[in-house]
Amino acid sequence: MLEVIREGAVDAPVRILLAHGAGAGMDHAFLAELSRLLAGPDIEVVRFNFPYMTRRAQDGKRRPPDRAPVLLAHWHAMIRAFSHPRLFLAGKSMGGRMAAELYHDGAGEMNAAGLLILGYPFRPPAKPDSWRGEVLKHIAVPTLLLQGERDSFGSRAELADFPFSPAVSVHWLTDGDHGFKPRKASGVSEQENMQHAAAAISHFVAQYG
Repeated sequence: MLEVIREGAVDAPVRILLAHGAGAGMDHAFLAELSRLLAGPDIEVVRFNFPYMTRRAQDGKRRPPDRAPVLLAHWHAMIRAFSHPRLFLAGKSMGGRMAAELYHDGAGEMNAAGLLILGYPFRPPAKPDSWRGEVLKHIAVPTLLLQGERDSFGSRAELADFPFSPAVSVHWLTDGDHGFKPRKASGVSEQENMQHAAAAISHFVAQYG
């Protein structure tokens, strides 16, 4: 049986499937807070772990992420298990990247209304020339990309000339890092950025759901 964390009304008109990033599971504080802000009578949020993170939760041993085919297969399993008339696929960093790859492989099979990416990993922080993200140049499904302005995996300055697909709406979080956390000198708090992210998601799902 698939282990998940469900918040919001089970019969909500919108369901968001939310995947974690490479280093932390579905119970990470970032995902927990975002779910708290989103979940309610109109949106159900379903968080889940990829197989390697489930094993970590069971034995406490840190291990690298599963290979892409395993991650994609698990995404497929989650979509089948939690199908919904107005389903959105969402993911933090690696989880969002894998969701985008699902659409790249064949959006017609996904039966989902759109994609929500929370901090796309355009490049490893230590490798400024190793750019990725081709899928976001060609993706056709409605996509909301939420990215911190100073994200070390792809900042606003670095992405100024990135040729995003017309289907991608980019929302920048003020002075945010990869987890949307700003510096104190920015005058914006982490909580405010999380609230802005949740508001952008709510508006997006209302528009495309």
